[in-house]
Amino acid sequence: RVHINKYTSPPSVSKTMMFSSVILSAVLLGTAEAFLPAKFHSSRPRRSLSMSTTETDWSPSTWKKQPVGNSPTFAPDSDVEGALSELSGFCPLVFAGEVRALHEQIARASQGGAFMLMGGDNSETFDEFSTDRVRDTFRVLLQMALVLTFGSAMPVIKVGRMGGQISGAGGDPQNMVRAYHESAQTLNILRAFSSGGYADISRLHAWNLDFIDSTEEGTMYRKFAAKVDESLRFMSAIGIDTSSPAFTQTDFYTAHECVMLPYEESQTRKDSTTLGAGTKWYGCSSHMLWIGEKNRQLDSAHLEFVRGVNNPLGIKISDKCTPGELIDLLDAMNPRNLPGRVTVIVRMGAGKIRTNLPGLIRAVQREGRSVLWVSDPMHGNTHVTEGGTSTRSFEKIREELRAFFDVHDEMGSHPGGVHLEMTGKDVAELGAGDGDTGR
Repeated sequence: RVHINKYTSPPSVSKTMMFSSVILSAVLLGTAEAFLPAKFHSSRPRRSLSMSTTETDWSPSTWKKQPVGNSPTFAPDSDVEGALSELSGFCPLVFAGEVRALHEQIARASQGGAFMLMGGDNSETFDEFSTDRVRDTFRVLLQMALVLTFGSAMPVIKVGRMGGQISGAGGDPQNMVRAYHESAQTLNILRAFSSGGYADISRLHAWNLDFIDSTEEGTMYRKFAAKVDESLRFMSAIGIDTSSPAFTQTDFYTAHECVMLPYEESQTRKDSTTLGAGTKWYGCSSHMLWIGEKNRQLDSAHLEFVRGVNNPLGIKISDKCTPGELIDLLDAMNPRNLPGRVTVIVRMGAGKIRTNLPGLIRAVQREGRSVLWVSDPMHGNTHVTEGGTSTRSFEKIREELRAFFDVHDEMGSHPGGVHLEMTGKDVAELGAGDGDTGR
């Protein structure tokens, strides 16, 4: 039994399953309408930006002409150039064809035809890296995606907040090299799991996490898995080949925040299939890059960098972002208004989203911009307990998710995804209310 009631879930349901239930119910109850027809194009004049504004005057290093905001630094006497030279000679972590495939899927989602599930640790650390940690996060995402797909009959784009979301890569330049190698291992593990049999839908019973396997929530998942098994047996009985790649493999992509620009520059490559006048650059550290609230200024070095790479891009916005600022950001990041190019990740907090989000959606609709709207219900709901622990209330997270879907329902736009900080480990992360943390 999977709870899909939009407003209630039993108190005992695990955080992972409740996230899946809330998201699933919102997809089922929300709209799947596309954005405005192509004929609605804006006549609004573009504001001139202090950064370079054409693709021809961009290079992977033009960000150095702009102010660098929130970014790790290195000691003055450290060999930064030596580390960057080493990194520039390494193989790309991702490839242009993979990036283009993700772009196409996000474009479909921006028009109401899919839903994006992004998730992973707040940050990856050198000390905690292991195959098991990557696997456990991967299988939680598989579980959540399966619940969403089965209940909504809508494709789910799976994006791991991993393989580059590494903290501690500053200070010593060699930490950037270490971060590359750790990311390469993560991508290798994810590719093996997604195409080597682990993601086979017939193995869905094995995706359950060990520490909840004997709990009520684990029992709920097994009952759900039995229902999927029944569906698979039916499909097999009528002649559908459930051993085909559509059932045994899955597309899985990675994303991280674009923070350390020297590292990102070293991982930028020209697409060998577009050499010549139409050469395209790709950020090959990840399939998707996003810039955070602190680095989204129109003259920022981070915005200058990402506007020139052909990866799908994300931009995190809080209640501080005005409609005009958002349109200016979209002008800079996606001047040709390509579907799938920009994902707007909304992180406002439960108490502010209903007031501030409608104006942003209205501006995007009025100007005819193509974006994918994604909710990040985590960052705007952080608070400090009496004991000094920084945590989040699960109820506030769920409240922001509800509001996100409600607002889109009212505006006739598509609530296209959710971005979660999460892990497959048994950790104290969230509180049931505003008090102490719990599992």
